[in-house]
Amino acid sequence: MKKKISLLGLVLILVLGFTGCSKSDTTEYDQTALEQYADFIVQNFSAMSEADFEDFTEMSELELDLTLLNTGVPVSGENFLTMIDAWKAGQDECGTFVSLGEYTLETANDGATLSAEADFEDKDGTIEFAFDEGMNMESITVSAHYSTGEILEKAALNTILGMGTVFVVLIFISFIISLFKLIPVIEKKFKKSPKTEAAAAPAPAPAAPIPAPAAADETDDGELAAVIAAAVAAAEGTSTDGFIVRSIKRRKSNKWN
Repeated sequence: MKKKISLLGLVLILVLGFTGCSKSDTTEYDQTALEQYADFIVQNFSAMSEADFEDFTEMSELELDLTLLNTGVPVSGENFLTMIDAWKAGQDECGTFVSLGEYTLETANDGATLSAEADFEDKDGTIEFAFDEGMNMESITVSAHYSTGEILEKAALNTILGMGTVFVVLIFISFIISLFKLIPVIEKKFKKSPKTEAAAAPAPAPAAPIPAPAAADETDDGELAAVIAAAVAAAEGTSTDGFIVRSIKRRKSNKWN
């Protein structure tokens, strides 16, 4: 039992020892070398024209990497092009570069940041260079210094822009909603009610009058009366002189049928 407890204590001591070693083990950066890399970038970027920047962007990836390798600056071609865009954006905001102050190095477990105050024609700013653990340059950032009035002005403009956009959208939605009342009118124009269709439909032409049955020919009626009279006389055993057939009507119930 005592052996197990001592073994467990030894394991805990080793774990704590390794943890302490890992926390205290930090990467050491050569600030002088980092400052030389930063000065090289600032001096060349500030002296380049727009055509010079375009020449770098038009290079192939291999050609750009070889060019940067010859300069001795540890930066990849992709990061270099990103740094060009950041520098141009900073000059658009602050103006042409004038001078650079002293550097300040801040280190961390995953890299280091080298920063310095810079003077530009329009307004001052801060230039920051980011390096990884291998002291390879990753990016550059140019941040302008704004006064309190400029910050409040930008905040007011952003507020007005945001609120203006909201109000424009609300007005547009209100306009769309106001058009809903026209929908029934449009439906009535494209879809008529059955009564309207019936009223609009032309009245059917009057049917041709059925011609009245022509009057039986008097000659035919006379012949029929004579035949009936002869049949009655024969049935009675008399002659047709004793009676006259004036009309012939068909009875509803005829036993002869």
